[in-house]
Amino acid sequence: MFDIDKWQEILSTISKNKLRTILTGFSVAWGIFMLIILLGSGTGLQNGVENQFADDAVNSLWVYSNQTSMPYKGYNAGRRIQLKNEDYERTKRTIKQADHISGRLYVSSANTTSYKNNFGTYSIRAVNPGHRFIENTIITKGRYINDLDIQNYDKVAVIGNIVKDDLFKNGEEPIGQYIKIGNIPFKVVGVFNDKGGEGEMRIIYLPITTAQRVFNGSNNINQLMFTVGNASVEESKKIAEQVRTEMAQYHHFDPKDQRAVRVNNNLEEYMKVQNLFTGIRVFIWIVGIGTIIAGIVGVSNIMMIVVKERTKEIGIRKAMGATPLSIVGLIMLESVVITSLAGYIGLVLGVGLLELIKANIPPSDFFMNPEANIYVALTAMGLLIFAGTLAGFIPARKAAAIKPIEALRDE
Repeated sequence: MFDIDKWQEILSTISKNKLRTILTGFSVAWGIFMLIILLGSGTGLQNGVENQFADDAVNSLWVYSNQTSMPYKGYNAGRRIQLKNEDYERTKRTIKQADHISGRLYVSSANTTSYKNNFGTYSIRAVNPGHRFIENTIITKGRYINDLDIQNYDKVAVIGNIVKDDLFKNGEEPIGQYIKIGNIPFKVVGVFNDKGGEGEMRIIYLPITTAQRVFNGSNNINQLMFTVGNASVEESKKIAEQVRTEMAQYHHFDPKDQRAVRVNNNLEEYMKVQNLFTGIRVFIWIVGIGTIIAGIVGVSNIMMIVVKERTKEIGIRKAMGATPLSIVGLIMLESVVITSLAGYIGLVLGVGLLELIKANIPPSDFFMNPEANIYVALTAMGLLIFAGTLAGFIPARKAAAIKPIEALRDE
C-alpha cells in the first residue's frame, strides 16, 4: 500500500492518459455530487417542514367547533356548536393521557394595547397554564400564567418579545408594569419567545377566566387543545375519537358529523410527514447509488482496457517473479485512487454548493439549512472506497490470470 515505486507507477499511468482518467473520474464525481446535493436539499426541505411543527407540541390534539352538517334527534343541520369551560373540565377529567390541557379564547384585536405614550395592536389570546407547553412558549423574563391567576381572575399579562420592544422603549423593564388593553389595565408578569417566528411574538396571553369576565361575559372558548404524553399514533386516534364521542353526547350532534367538531391530531400528521421524508431519503439514496454505480462501471471498463494495454508488461512482471497478489494489488489500487479522488472532488463540490445555497437563499418557512452532515459524508466516502475496490477487482483478476508466455506473444 505504501510502496513508493507502486505509487509512482500509478501516477505515471494516470498522467499518460489524462483525458481518459478525467472523463472516467467525472462520472464518479458527478454521481457523488448529485447524491450530496439531493440529500442536502432533502434535509433543507425536512428542516423547513419540521419547523412548521416546532411552534406546537408534536403530541398535541386540537379541538375546533363548527356548524353541524346533518340533523340529529330533532336538531336541524346548520346548528352552531360552541365549546365551553365545561368541555375543558370534562376533557381534563376523562382523558387520562392528557398531561397538558388548555382552552383558548380570542380577544378582539380592535382593543388597542398601550403603555404610556406607546401604542400597538396585537393578537390577544386568553388561555390556561397548560397552553405554555402546547405552544412551546419560552419564558425569557418573569413567569407564565398560573392556576392562581385562573382562580382569582387576576388581570395579568404575558407579552411577546416584539410587544415588549414596541411598548417598552429604551430598555425599560416591563415586569411589574401595567399595560392597557382597551381601557383595562393588566400587570405584565412575563415576557416570552416562540419558535414559531415573529408572528407568534406579537401575542399577549391573558388568563382565560379573566378575559371571559372582562371581554366576553360568558364561559365560551374558541378552541380546546391538549397533549397526550407518550401515546402512540394509534392511541392518539382512539383519544381523538373518544373526545368526539363525548362532545357529540354533550352538545347533541351525530358522532359521525365530522364538521360539527373537528379534532386535529398533530402526532398523526407529524408521523405522516416523517414517513414521507423517510421515503424521500430512500429514493434519493437509490438514485444516487444508481448514478455512482454507472460511474463505477465506467471505471471498471477503463481498468479492463488498461489491463489489455499492459498485457505484455504484466507478463514480463510475472516472468521476473511478480506474484498474482502484487498484480491484483496494483490494478485495484489504481482503481481505488481514481474513484476516491474523483469522489472526493464531487463530495467537496457538493458540500460547497450546499453551503453557498444556505448562505444566499432568502428565509423560507418550507426550506431552510440545506446540509449534508458528517455521517453522510463518511458514508459516501466509504461507499466510494468500496466501489473503487469492486471496480478494480474483475480487471485485477484478469490481470493476475495472464500467463507470461502468452503475454509476451501479445501484439
